[in-house]
Amino acid sequence: MLYYHRDMTNADQIYLGIDYGERRMGISFSDASATLAGECKTLNVKSAREAASLIAAEIDSRNLMGIVVGYPLAPDGGSKGERCRMVDHFIGKLNELTELNIYRQDERDSTDEAREALKRSGKRITSKTRREGKIDSIAAVFILQRWLDESGIPRR
Repeated sequence: MLYYHRDMTNADQIYLGIDYGERRMGISFSDASATLAGECKTLNVKSAREAASLIAAEIDSRNLMGIVVGYPLAPDGGSKGERCRMVDHFIGKLNELTELNIYRQDERDSTDEAREALKRSGKRITSKTRREGKIDSIAAVFILQRWLDESGIPRR
């Protein structure tokens, strides 16, 4: 079993944000001061195990401080449904591969915010946009930024 851990000699405070889906997941990285979410991309996946392995590779290459996973609470006030169980399963697989802290962040409205951001930038939302996962990766930025703003983590 691979097991990734944080090299505490690195002064960077980079966090990874994830908008998890069964076929695609958007990921985003914070800046080194854990102030702004930015760089993002989409990963195509076939299973929670594959998704966790791809994230483990990102952990190894970036020397991350922690992971923030969008948690799909229901709009009715935050009840948990089947999608939360799916994300919990993914987090369980990820916990097998890393000792980093994994934080759940309410992801309500992140997809709508991503769509709106694309529209404001002049991009049309097409089936190709959806297939390429642009919405997922931008949603990961919103999830991570919300967590950075609300978490109260100390910043350097």
